[in-house]
Amino acid sequence: MSTDKTSPADLGKPAAAPVDAPPPAEAASTVVDPRLLVREQGLTGYLGEFKRKVRAGDLGALPVIIGLVIICIVFQSLNSNFLTAGNLSDISVAMVGTGMIAVGIVFVLLLGEIDLSVGSVSGVAGASFAVLNIIHGTPEWLALILAILTGTVAGALHGFIFARIGVPAFAVTLAGLLFWNGFMLKILGDNGTINTNGSGVFYNLSNYFFSDVAVAYGAAAVAVAVYFLSAFFDSRRREAAGVPSRPLNEIVLRTVLLAVVAFAAAFMFNQYKGLPLAVVIFLAVLIVTDFVLRRTAYGRMIFALGGSVEASRRAGINIVLVRTSVFAISGTFAAIGGLFIASKISAANQGAGSGELLMNAIAAAVIGGTSLFGGRGRTWNALLGVLVIVSIQYGLALEGVASAIQQMITGGVLLLTVIIDAVTRKTQKSAGRA
Repeated sequence: MSTDKTSPADLGKPAAAPVDAPPPAEAASTVVDPRLLVREQGLTGYLGEFKRKVRAGDLGALPVIIGLVIICIVFQSLNSNFLTAGNLSDISVAMVGTGMIAVGIVFVLLLGEIDLSVGSVSGVAGASFAVLNIIHGTPEWLALILAILTGTVAGALHGFIFARIGVPAFAVTLAGLLFWNGFMLKILGDNGTINTNGSGVFYNLSNYFFSDVAVAYGAAAVAVAVYFLSAFFDSRRREAAGVPSRPLNEIVLRTVLLAVVAFAAAFMFNQYKGLPLAVVIFLAVLIVTDFVLRRTAYGRMIFALGGSVEASRRAGINIVLVRTSVFAISGTFAAIGGLFIASKISAANQGAGSGELLMNAIAAAVIGGTSLFGGRGRTWNALLGVLVIVSIQYGLALEGVASAIQQMITGGVLLLTVIIDAVTRKTQKSAGRA
């Protein structure tokens, strides 16, 4: 039954005019992804994007690249032998051992943690191979595998104690540094030095060069082709998904720049002994590990943990498993790096893994651009960082500068890098990006 009531007085009145609906609001402006604007505006857009990144503190690898250029200019002006093919080839081979260790450090730093045991673990790996292969006659390939597994087990043990029991990583790995150094001294025995064979797989790790010039140029061509095809199909895939993608002209430009660097390096190697096997292995490791970190669910979990442990836990990430595996990876690469170092000198001795190796490995990761605060970095940072460190060492050695001064200069570069990292992080927070 209707409840509306109309009074007799209202019957003669005209009906009230309907209330006009408010005019439709003007269409809200569409928020456009800045990366899309860059794609649309060409060179002008990229300049604007570069300025935006600088204001936000996102400098990327630019400071390191500029630093490398300055290092080359300074040392070449002091000694004309610095940029010779022989010296650059020696730098490339010398950086591999420390660089391998730095790759593992990158994984740990992405969690916002530290691993102080990598130097000692690398020494144990070299000593284990020498004892197994030279003293006990174990086949070379088996001794290599077992030596690498010693690093994996050591790292997994550190990670388990840190992740499951809750002991700080600093304390766990500091204890590991002392324990594994003592273990290395124990298995080496009273002599303290075991010379390895001057031939075979182990020796060739750091001493084999592809003397055929076609190998270096072929490797450069393959690298350029793989990069172009990967970038092209990735762009097509992203375009089909409706997300920002690189236009073809940018891909071509990047490919040309890579080709210039790759073929220049190939030419340089061919002017000396040829393409070093150690460099090929190192670059392959960087490509694989970069893919794991950037293209797999496991890599995203590592970045997530480095960003926020609590958020990762609520997202269902197995924190104990990821942390343990990351330290196992760090131990594995420490062992691989130790094998390259021992291969270069064809011996395992009591000084392996000590001295400045640990600090250089950590410094290489940080100088290359990996954040000490976790959540930001790439394994390619290890390459850039170790290039800086080894270039400084070789440049100062050409000038006859004492080792003590070399360490002081490397420490100063590391401090400057950490300051830049801290300032960058604060800038990003103020810009709302961290």
